[in-house]
Amino acid sequence: MGRTSARGGGAANGRGGGAANGRGGGAASGRGGGAGILRRTVARNRGRLTIGTALLAVHQIAETMVPVAIGIIVGRAISTGDTDALVISVLGLAALFLVLTAAWRMGARFIVFAMQNEAHLLRVEVAGRILHPRGVRTDLRSGELLTVSTSDADREAWILDVIPRIVAALVAAVASAVTLLVIDVPLGLAVLIGTPVILGLMQLAAPLITRRATAAQAATARASGSATDLVSGLRPLRGLGAERAAAARYRGASGEALRSTLHAAKATGIFVGTSVTVSALLAVGVAGVAGWFALQGRITIGELITVVGLSQFIIEPLGTLARMPGFLATARASADRLALVLDADPMVPAGSQSLPPRVTLELADVSYRSLRGLDLRAHPGELVGVLAHRPQDAEALAHLLSGHVAPDDHGGTVTVGGVHLADIDLAQARGAVLVEPHNTDLFAGTVGSNVVAGSPDADHTEVRRALTASAAVDVVDAHPDGLDLPVTDRGASLSGGQRQRVALARALLSQAPVLVLHDPTTAVDAVTEQAIAEGISRLRHGVNGHEAPERVHTTVLITSSPALLAVADRVLVLDEGRVVREGTHSDLATADENYRKVVLR
Repeated sequence: MGRTSARGGGAANGRGGGAANGRGGGAASGRGGGAGILRRTVARNRGRLTIGTALLAVHQIAETMVPVAIGIIVGRAISTGDTDALVISVLGLAALFLVLTAAWRMGARFIVFAMQNEAHLLRVEVAGRILHPRGVRTDLRSGELLTVSTSDADREAWILDVIPRIVAALVAAVASAVTLLVIDVPLGLAVLIGTPVILGLMQLAAPLITRRATAAQAATARASGSATDLVSGLRPLRGLGAERAAAARYRGASGEALRSTLHAAKATGIFVGTSVTVSALLAVGVAGVAGWFALQGRITIGELITVVGLSQFIIEPLGTLARMPGFLATARASADRLALVLDADPMVPAGSQSLPPRVTLELADVSYRSLRGLDLRAHPGELVGVLAHRPQDAEALAHLLSGHVAPDDHGGTVTVGGVHLADIDLAQARGAVLVEPHNTDLFAGTVGSNVVAGSPDADHTEVRRALTASAAVDVVDAHPDGLDLPVTDRGASLSGGQRQRVALARALLSQAPVLVLHDPTTAVDAVTEQAIAEGISRLRHGVNGHEAPERVHTTVLITSSPALLAVADRVLVLDEGRVVREGTHSDLATADENYRKVVLR
C-alpha cells in the first residue's frame, strides 16, 4: 500500500475516549447507537469519501503495476538490448509514478478533510447536547463528557479512514491476483484463495479485539474523569488535607486504565503479528513457486521479476487489512460512547406555559436526594434565607431549583407562579429562575465579558450597580484595565474571592425574578461579606428606597453567613431534609441554640 499505511487516523491503541459502558441514556435509547452514528458519518461524507476512496484505489492499482512494468522492461528491453524500448519503458514507468503519486496526494487530501470536518461536527454536536438548556440524561461525569466531546469525536471519524484503506487494500490484492493469473493460473489462484482465508481468520479474532478496545477506552475515560474532578477540586482538597487520598484514588483509576490498555494492546499485537506472518508466508510461498517455475522455463525472467515484486508488494495491503479490525474497533467503541450523549433523552421537558410578571416560588412535599417532604414558599419581593444544618440538603435544594432535574427524578411539586417548573416554557423558566451554584466558573476573556455574559444589552449604569452590589467593583477599580482585566480559563488568574464576586455580579445583572444564591460569600472577608449582603438587599429589594423601585424580585440565600441571613425577611432552617424552624435571623439567634452554634460561630 506504500504511503497509505503510514498516514490517516492513527493506530488502534486503545487510548482515548471510552466505550459504551452501559451508563447514561445512550445506545439503549433505540436511536441507532454507535452503529447508527457510524452510518450517519459515512452518509454525510459520502461525496468526499467516494472520491478519496476511488483515488486511493487508483493509487493501489498504479503501485501494483510498478513490478509489472519493471518485469516488462527487463523482459522486452534489457534482455533484448532494445534501446528504444528501454527509453519508452522508462518514460512509461515515470508516468506511472506520476499517476500513483498524484492519486495518493489528492485522495489523502479528500479523506483527511472529511475526517477533520466530521470530527469538528461531532465536537460541536456533542457540546451542543451537553450545553442545551434541557440538559442531557446521562450519568457520565464532567471529565468523561470532555473525553467524549474531544477524543471520541476524533476517533469516531477514523471510520472515514478505515473504509478507504480497506477498499484500497482489497483492490491491491485483487489486482495482484489478476496479474498473477495472467502470468500463471496456479500463482493467481494461490493469492485469490489465500487472501479470503487470511481475512476469514482475521474476523474470528475481531470481536475479542473490539471488547478489549472498548474496555480500555472506558477505563481511560474514567481516569480522565477522575483527573478532571481532581484538578477542578484541588483547592478544597488542599483545605481538607485530602490530597493523598485523592491522589491514591486517581492512581487506582490510572492503573486500571493502564492494565486495560496493555491488555488490549497485547491482543492487538498478537493478532496483527500473526496476520502479518501468515501474509508474509503466503507471499514468500508465491515467490518460491515462481522461482521454481522460472527454473523449469514455465515463466520468463521478466515474469519472475514481476512475481517476486508482487509477492513483496502484496505483504503491505494484507498487513493493512490485518490492522483494520483494530482501527474499526476503536472507531466503533468511540461511536458507542458518543451515542451515550447524542442518543440520550433530554433531562427536562420543553414546557409551553408562560409566567406572570410577579411569581411565587413554591415547593410542596418535595423529596429529592436528601430532601424529605420539604415545603418552602418565597413570595414576590421577598428575600428568604435558608440555613441547612446538613450540606447535602443545601446542595440538593440548589440543584433542584436549577431546573436540571427531570420531573420524575423527584417527588412533590415545584411551581413558579403557580405553574409546574417542568411545564414552563424553557426560555421563560431559565429567565425566571436563576441559580448561582456554590462552585461556579468564569470564562476566558475579561472581567467585563464575564459580567455581561448573560446580559449583553446591559448599559454601563446597570453593570456598575451589579459590580457595586457584589463588591466586585473593588476588583475592577483596583486594576488599570478595569473591566478589560484579562481572565484566564475558569478564572484561574483571579483569587477565589475575586472569582466569587465577579460571578455574583453576573448573576445580579441578570435581574432574574427569582434568584437563588448558594453560599455566595465563602471566599471573602467579613467586611466584604457585610457589604455584599447590603448590596444584594438594596439592589434586588430596594431597602430604604434605594436602587429597586419596587419589591418584585424574589431572592433565596442558601447560606450560613450571619451577614446574609441578617438581611433576609425570614429564615428557614433545614434539617433531615425538611424545614424544622422559621423566623427572622434575630429571633432564631435568640431562641435556637443550634442556630447560634452554626451561624454565630
